[in-house]
Amino acid sequence: MSALAPLRHRGFRYLLAGRAVNALGNAFAPIALAFAVLDLTGSATDLGFVVGARTVVNVAFVLFGGVLADRMPKSVLMVGSSVAAALTQAAVAALVLTHTATIPLLIGLAAVNGMVAALAQPASASVLPLTVPAEVWQQANALVRIFLNGAAVLGAPAAGIVVAVVGPGWGIAVDAATFAVSALCFAGLGAAIGGRRPAAPERQHVLADLRGGWSEFRSRTWLWAVVAGAALANMAWGGGFLVLGPVVADATFGRRAWGFVLAAQTVGMIVGGLVAMRLRVRRLLFFGTVCLLPFAIPLFLLGSYPHVWLLIAGGLVAGLGLEQFSVAWDTTMQEHVPPEKLARVYSYDMVGSFVALPIGEMTAGPIAHAAGAGATLIGAGALLVLSVVGMLSSRDVRTLRHGLPARAVEESFA
Repeated sequence: MSALAPLRHRGFRYLLAGRAVNALGNAFAPIALAFAVLDLTGSATDLGFVVGARTVVNVAFVLFGGVLADRMPKSVLMVGSSVAAALTQAAVAALVLTHTATIPLLIGLAAVNGMVAALAQPASASVLPLTVPAEVWQQANALVRIFLNGAAVLGAPAAGIVVAVVGPGWGIAVDAATFAVSALCFAGLGAAIGGRRPAAPERQHVLADLRGGWSEFRSRTWLWAVVAGAALANMAWGGGFLVLGPVVADATFGRRAWGFVLAAQTVGMIVGGLVAMRLRVRRLLFFGTVCLLPFAIPLFLLGSYPHVWLLIAGGLVAGLGLEQFSVAWDTTMQEHVPPEKLARVYSYDMVGSFVALPIGEMTAGPIAHAAGAGATLIGAGALLVLSVVGMLSSRDVRTLRHGLPARAVEESFA
C-alpha cells in the first residue's frame, strides 16, 4: 500500500494543512515568549510561571474537551479554538510590541490560551480516523507527524532569527496569524467530513461520559503505564529543556543558535516519521517506548557541555527516537480504543501525561538557583531515563501486538 494513500482523501488533506500551519506558528511561540519574558525580567522563575500557567489551565480543561469532542463535530471545536487562540496570541504580541507587557498579564493570557487549546486538543488528536480508512491509519499518523515537524523545522530557525533581529513580539504575532489560517483549514475539514462521528449510545450527562472514558483508560495497563511514565518525563523535559534551555542559550551560544538546536530536533523527527511510515514491527508500542531513551541526550548535553554542534547532533537523535514513539502511540490508541470513546481516552492521556509538566516548569528556576543549572539539567535527564524504564517495566507495554483488533472499526470512517 502506498505511503501517500491518505492524501487521496479530502478531509485528511484539510486536517494536514490546518495542523501544519499551526505547527509553523507554534514553532515561533515558545522561542518568542521565552525571550520576551527574559527581556522583561531576566528571570527563569518568571518564565516558568508564564509557561506553567498555560499548562495548568490546559490540564484542568482537557477532560471537558474530550467530552465535547465525543458529543459534537470535532471540526467545530477545532475552528473555535483556532479563532480564540489567534485572538489571545494577538493580544500577547500587542503587549510585547508596545512595551506594556507585565508578568501578571502574560500569565493571564497564557492561561486563557491554555483553556481554548484544551477544548480542541482531544478533537484534533482523535479526528484522524474520520478522515481515512483504518488500513492506512499508521501511514496517516506518520504523514501528520512529518508535516508537523517539517513546519517546525522551518519555523524554529526563522523564529530565532526574527526574535534576534526584530524582537519577540513579532514572533508571537506570526503565531497569531497562523491560528487564523488554520481556522479556515479546519472549516474545510468540517465541510469534507460533515457531521461524521463514530456511532455511540445516547449520553445523559457529562459525568457519565467522563466515567465511560475513565473506565476505558484504566482497563488498559499498557495505556496508564505509559501515561504515568510520560508524566515524569514531561516534568523533567519541561523544566529542563523548555525553561532552563533558553537560559543556558542566552548565557552561552545565543538566541539565534537556540532556534537551530530546536530545528535539529524536528529534522530528526521528520526522518523518524519517514522511518515510521514504512516500519513493520509486531510489538510497535514496545519499539516506540524504547526509542524514547535518547530523548534525554539534549538535557545531559545542556547540563554538562552546551556546545551548539553537539546539541544539534543530540537533537537529531532525540527527534528520531521520539517520532517512533509518537506514531506508535497514536496508532496503538486508534487500534485498541473504541472509536466512540477515543477523544475522551485521549483527554485522560493528555491530563495524565502533562499534569506534572507545570511542576517542572515552575520549579526548574528555583532548583537551578539553589543547585546550579548544570546539575539541575543532568538530574532532569536522569529522571527522564528513569521514566522510560518505568514504562518498559509493564509486561503489557512489552508484549502488546500491533494490528487491528477483531472488533469492527468500520463505523469510524464512511
